[in-house]
Amino acid sequence: MVRISHGKDAGCSRRATQPRRWRALVLALALLLPFFSTAWRRATAATPPPFRAAHAAVASDHPLASAAGVELLRAGGNAIDAACATALALGVVHPFASGIGGGGFAVVYIAKEKKVFALDFRERAPAAIRPELYQREGRLDPTLSMSGGLAVAVPGEVRGLGELVRRWGALPFRRCVDPARRLAAQGFPVSWRLAEASASLAAQGGDSKSPKTPAPPPAPAPRAADAIFDAVFARQPFAAGERWRRPDLAWTLDKLRAGGPDTFYKGEVAAAIVKAVKDAGGVLAADDLSGYTPTERTPLEGRYRGLRVVSMPPSSSGGVVLIETLGVLSARLPEAGALAKLGLNSSGYLHLLTEAFKHGFADRARLLGDTDFVSVDLPRLTSAAYHHELAARIKDDGVLARDAYGMAGGPAAVHKDSGTTHLCVIDAEGNAVALTTTVNLGFGAHLVAGKTGILLNDQMDDFSLQPGVPNAFGLVGSTQNAVAPRKRPLSSMTPTIVLDGDRVKLAVGAAGGPTIITATTQVLLNVLDFQLDAQAAVSAPRVHHQWLPEVLMLEPEVVRDVRENLEKRGHKLRELPRIGVANVIVRTDRGLEAGAEPRSAGAPAGY
Repeated sequence: MVRISHGKDAGCSRRATQPRRWRALVLALALLLPFFSTAWRRATAATPPPFRAAHAAVASDHPLASAAGVELLRAGGNAIDAACATALALGVVHPFASGIGGGGFAVVYIAKEKKVFALDFRERAPAAIRPELYQREGRLDPTLSMSGGLAVAVPGEVRGLGELVRRWGALPFRRCVDPARRLAAQGFPVSWRLAEASASLAAQGGDSKSPKTPAPPPAPAPRAADAIFDAVFARQPFAAGERWRRPDLAWTLDKLRAGGPDTFYKGEVAAAIVKAVKDAGGVLAADDLSGYTPTERTPLEGRYRGLRVVSMPPSSSGGVVLIETLGVLSARLPEAGALAKLGLNSSGYLHLLTEAFKHGFADRARLLGDTDFVSVDLPRLTSAAYHHELAARIKDDGVLARDAYGMAGGPAAVHKDSGTTHLCVIDAEGNAVALTTTVNLGFGAHLVAGKTGILLNDQMDDFSLQPGVPNAFGLVGSTQNAVAPRKRPLSSMTPTIVLDGDRVKLAVGAAGGPTIITATTQVLLNVLDFQLDAQAAVSAPRVHHQWLPEVLMLEPEVVRDVRENLEKRGHKLRELPRIGVANVIVRTDRGLEAGAEPRSAGAPAGY
């Protein structure tokens, strides 16, 4: 058992009074995270021991997906093969969060080469896209980027996974498809998280074509094809434990198994995707699919507590904000153990952490975008000199004026990708993968490509469709992330690997829109500074601040006197039921350990 201290402010109250009115950010994040049970249990006084494995481990948001990764490892595959199999399986069993209709990022460590690689397989905007397509009568209509054909960007996951296996895998791509294909064909029990996601979607009433009154009862289980999407729009969500088969998706996975990634981007499957998007009012074309390629990026790297922290560069914002935050903390408290002396989740620690987050998110908002299209000064943003400059501005007893955070100038842009999942793998040879994949909002564009079973993303909503004008969640965008043909939208995904010399210390990442960055950072700090095991590290309460709006979000377990002390320092507080969904694998003297994230239905596996 691992005991988690709340530091110097520990009090008896478990919950502060919930404000009557939530600001725009609270509403946005509540919509971003509707898919996690309100009944999840997290004992903050004590946690169970972590999962331990002697040789190799996989951590993901579903036990069947983790098992798929271990199946590949036992069959002679490496961490890259296991990551591919796990990602494909997650797309089958948790389609609200990811799938082959989406895209993502991977940070990969190859032990034999002693080198880290970063692969960007984020979705791209179609070539025919124009900002004015998202306007009606001259005004931005944000619903057009959240569902339907105009919401869909060119999917990158299949190309990305195929490229990972081609370059660094030990088994053929077809072998990585096998577990997902089997799950789709034979069926699987619906997790509580998928059940809640379908209930949330059903409660929204579906899209404009959906029935607005209850339909007849659903067919007996197991439901076939992608009846879930018809059913939830008809307000007939799944029940946890109900068995679901996906034969349409199994057919598509059979095509991928036989012909490789090309079969997704050309031919029958590609034609079905294009038709579905165009029939729903979009502009994605066959050339967009056939011309899609992933992009290898130079990983971002920083130093923290004598370790190498390697993360994803733009078009992800996660690595920049993570490294900037860690750099500010290190500049402010350079001595080993200094951060831990403040006490985990004490007001002093959370104040300092929040101020560091605000610097990082201010820079994210003003400066970041797809570096294939815009210039971003990454050396400056990740430099120790800049981090010392930011750290020197932080007040111990108060907050700064809004424009005093980060570099000067520009509006804010915070984006949403709650239909997201993260996985980690470390194998027996020391190879490691941190991979985050997404369909953006829950269930993506609410659009299935014909009879392929492919749920398509709504990644176009991650662009600043009209810079300077608030979107549906009251968030303002920057021209750095303005929509453009073939451009990748900015993301919060933060797949990260920490190295101790040439050996992987941990692999970590998260899901949950902008809370991805803050959740990933806190889990990493919980391991490196507070010396928590993997289970305690993911179970500890979290906070979130993204600079604008000027609100500090806290989970319910942050105690009352901590909240009161934060308010005295000038923070405006709001409560969220949960902040992010993280997965982490940590190498210890005893082998590998991973935690089961209590905010999700996942479980690690290994041997």
